[in-house]
Amino acid sequence: MDMNMVPRDTTLEAICIRFSILRKIGLAGRAGMAFELSDGLRAIIESGVRQRHPDYDDNTVHLAALRMAIGEELFHQSYPDIEVKS
Repeated sequence: MDMNMVPRDTTLEAICIRFSILRKIGLAGRAGMAFELSDGLRAIIESGVRQRHPDYDDNTVHLAALRMAIGEELFHQSYPDIEVKS
C-alpha cells in the first residue's frame, strides 16, 4: 500500500478496515455505492437549481443541472435551441 495515498487524519488500521470492507462488498457493491453517490449529487445540484429558479418545471431543472454537469460547450452542442440558466 502506498502510504502517500493514506490521509494524514486516518490511521493505518482504519484504512485496512476500509479496504477489507470494500473487498467484501465486491465490484457490484462498489458500483452500487458509486451510483448512489452520483444520484445524491444530482439531487443536490437540482435542489440548488430549484432554489434559484422556483419557476422552472422538472424538465427545465433537469436541463439546467445537466448544463452544469457537462459544461457550456457540450450542452449547446447537444441542445442548440435551448437556453436555460443554472
